[in-house]
Amino acid sequence: MTWPRNDADHLLVTSAAMVALENSLFESGLPVEALMEKAALAVSRRLLEKHDVALRGGGALVLVGPGHNGGDGLVVARELHLAGIPTAIWSPFKHHKPLTAAHLRHGQWLGIRRLERLPDAAGPELWIDALLGIGQVRPPGAEIETLLRGREHARPGQLVALDVPTGLCADSGRLTGVHAARAGTTYAIGLIKQGLVQDSALAWVGELVRVDLGLPAALIESLPASTAHVLWPSDRSSAPWPGLSPELGKYGRGRLLVVAGSARYPGAAALAVAGASASGCGSLRAALPPEVSKGLWQQAPHVLLEPPLGADADGSANLAALAAPQPDRLDAVLLGPGLGASSAADEALWAQLQAFPGLLVLDADGLNRLAAREGPPWLKGRSGPTWITPHRHEFQRLFPDLSDQPPLKAAATAAGRSQVAVLLKGARTVVAGPDGKRWQLGAADGRAARTGLGDVLAGFAAGCGARAVAALRSHGAVSNESLAPLLAAAALDHACAGLAATRRLGNGTTPMAVADQLTNEGIKTQQNQEML
Repeated sequence: MTWPRNDADHLLVTSAAMVALENSLFESGLPVEALMEKAALAVSRRLLEKHDVALRGGGALVLVGPGHNGGDGLVVARELHLAGIPTAIWSPFKHHKPLTAAHLRHGQWLGIRRLERLPDAAGPELWIDALLGIGQVRPPGAEIETLLRGREHARPGQLVALDVPTGLCADSGRLTGVHAARAGTTYAIGLIKQGLVQDSALAWVGELVRVDLGLPAALIESLPASTAHVLWPSDRSSAPWPGLSPELGKYGRGRLLVVAGSARYPGAAALAVAGASASGCGSLRAALPPEVSKGLWQQAPHVLLEPPLGADADGSANLAALAAPQPDRLDAVLLGPGLGASSAADEALWAQLQAFPGLLVLDADGLNRLAAREGPPWLKGRSGPTWITPHRHEFQRLFPDLSDQPPLKAAATAAGRSQVAVLLKGARTVVAGPDGKRWQLGAADGRAARTGLGDVLAGFAAGCGARAVAALRSHGAVSNESLAPLLAAAALDHACAGLAATRRLGNGTTPMAVADQLTNEGIKTQQNQEML
């Protein structure tokens, strides 16, 4: 099962892939003019619906580039003019592609004014950016960048972009120069370009709205299997969680061991346990520092405590006395949140973890300790499925040669190299499987970002993974490839809990509030799964 669907709402494409799709349409006999009209008319309708007050109050100024993005903008200018909106055009280019030049002539024939000088950055018009589109790789140039910066300062939010804001790479989401158009809304035409949902692009893109072109399903299906998918909150209901039979007891509903915390970071252990508790796994064990385990029975009496973790001189957790994970007692192990710096006493444990056939989830200091050892080769030698959940700096320690790559590419390369599933945290978290499949969150709320939120995610994902392993084990279908979509589903659940918590609490949202939200949502989800 492909999750989410291979459709226009979920596919994240490169600019080259989008151009290839368009060329396939042109080769089939569809005129370029027809596709331009279809796209621009659809955008025009959206503009008149969404920005009617701004357009009728101040008019429109369309910034026109030399290529077909400029042609789209000129069709939009024509439609706005014909709808009675005072409209003007500014194009600083001497030469235009033939179709764009034809639309420019027609627009001027209709009486649309073409500015001869730089527009006033503080003007009342709604600016419509159709300068460079998806093919831009070079900086827009000093004149355009200065103009766009002036517009941002003088009239924030009063610019919309067609397909991609000028100055932003459609593939990486990075600036092509030193400044870009800061859009209040970006209208992605046809399919969403992958650069638009990258962390580095969010401040420039504003609200992202996809404009449907009605692309043939066969054409969309022709995209490579490695094409990334964007996940929206509505995709939670179709996530491919394996169902658990209602008659199963606690040990058949996922058995997880959480190894977390230290004298320096006791809170990480508590938050990881809270996340794991929200997952609905049937049996939850924990090896924790004494500072946490002594009082845990009051907050989480359902957790079975292993002997407390030891401590090194610097307060980091010493795992030497931790019992080897037993495959007949555990479906998954989470190692890492708040453990502190690497300990030389962990040697035997790492050998045991490599041989453990269940799911291993490595987070935070579990990853840092691994980076100080063998790193990716150790991961590739694992006997069972593995999830790693690094933030950017932890990822760089493990994969220093990938640190400059955009998240979608970096995560996919790391997953293929190590043969594990990678969750690379960010404002729009990326998940990649070793088979090349990739997912990226399309929505999250930055107000939920707090120290400890990743600990909740690690515990929650590990607990969900334990439940999945328990359900899939009897079918012999437990692998990194089969479990990777479920890591993406857990990340989506976590992000949606953050969205819900911030709707209630705003800036007062805490990681524990997100864990509570996950608990409430998990009750509903589990009930629905068991009714299948």
